[in-house]
Amino acid sequence: MSAPDPSTAATAALAGAKPLAFWLDPEVEGHEVPETAWALSGEITTDLAVVGAGFSGLWAALIAKERDPGRDVVLIEARTAGWAASGRNGGFCASSLTHGFANGANRWPDEIADLERLGRQNLDEIEAAIARHGIDCEFERTGELLVATAQWQADDLAVEAANLRELGYTTEFLTEEQTRAEVDSPTYVGGMFDPDAVAMLHPAKLAWGLRAACLRLGVRIFEQTPVRDIRSISGGLRLESRSGAVTARRVVWATGAFRGPLRRIRHFVAPVYDYALMTEPLSEEEMASIGWKNRQGLSDSANQFHYYRLSADNRILWGGYDVIYHYGGKVRPEYDQRPETFERLAEHFFATFPQLEDLRFTHAWGGVIDTCSRFCAFFGLAYGGRLAYVSGYTGLGVGATRFGAEVMLDLLAGEDTERTRLEMVRSKPIPFPPEPLRYTGIELTRRAIAAADRNNGRRNLWLTTLDRLGLGFDS
Repeated sequence: MSAPDPSTAATAALAGAKPLAFWLDPEVEGHEVPETAWALSGEITTDLAVVGAGFSGLWAALIAKERDPGRDVVLIEARTAGWAASGRNGGFCASSLTHGFANGANRWPDEIADLERLGRQNLDEIEAAIARHGIDCEFERTGELLVATAQWQADDLAVEAANLRELGYTTEFLTEEQTRAEVDSPTYVGGMFDPDAVAMLHPAKLAWGLRAACLRLGVRIFEQTPVRDIRSISGGLRLESRSGAVTARRVVWATGAFRGPLRRIRHFVAPVYDYALMTEPLSEEEMASIGWKNRQGLSDSANQFHYYRLSADNRILWGGYDVIYHYGGKVRPEYDQRPETFERLAEHFFATFPQLEDLRFTHAWGGVIDTCSRFCAFFGLAYGGRLAYVSGYTGLGVGATRFGAEVMLDLLAGEDTERTRLEMVRSKPIPFPPEPLRYTGIELTRRAIAAADRNNGRRNLWLTTLDRLGLGFDS
């Protein structure tokens, strides 16, 4: 019997998919979407204002109250908590603070051991906080299986596994047979399993749970309140919205790809769109056909890669590959849907799992990511040290945002900590050039990495030049 045509299967499977992030869909059983908080109205004052109720801001507000229960904390969100990247991602809560070991080792070889240790400590602290605050976010400490679909990827994974073992971690390199015994796809030629470095969770439920924990600790939350202006005044900063203003002694700025009036980060951040699909729940027979018994998060290892995982009810989330930048860094609601990318993702899904040819997708969505030229967070202070900011997570922020929140609070307090002494924290990424060079450079790079994937991973002159400049890029 011949294998199914992935293109034919993709078109049929996408028919009827909701144009909505699965995690944020209020009609999904178990999704108790919190009631929207009132918008800010009038004038208020506070010790600490946190702008942005994604993971960075939610963790910052929560940790600030845990560090000092008497501190007055106000959290301001332009839409609703978890609405943007924090509620649309794959739910991979990774220990890596550097968008993967290889990226961190290339950029900070003298710090990579500390960065890995701090990242794994941060993941442990996330797990402890979820338990401490009773957050039901489907947290599973499953580990991650990185799979190779070409021999050059397997060779790279073998080197990475050896490097991680040298640091004392129980990372395993797997042969094709061992990999397919974990999850069965005819595309796999090898893999690497790290049992401790990644947890799976429901990202929107984590955001909603952190929001509820903040409220219980006394954080004042205002949603539907975009900050339009920042003014320096005696004793603090004034944050102005359409219907009110907050005067704060200190400010945490955690708006991700939405930079707002904080102009100093605009050259460092490029908003790019990522896309994902969610299947219907798999039957017992379908689960048996792929053998995914241990529920690890998966990612393949090309430059343009896919990430995929099981939900609590055995759906498969399948995302990644395309990364789309719009000229001028535009961020618009209509960009959340991209039918050509959904079709491509679905075709790749059925090429990976031809045994699931009758499966259907229930949701298809996109979201904007704050990327920077080094692919992991950067930090800074503004307004004479009264405002701390973080941005640039590049799609691996579910776990790293908690670390980022700790860094911002350390910086605002003027504390000399192991975190603030890191070169990663003290340095900035190379800024992106202005338009039209920014758009042209990103498009050239996208095409070059696609060519590298077709050419056994060999990077052309454009990519090797970017590597030398510290601008090496993958999806």
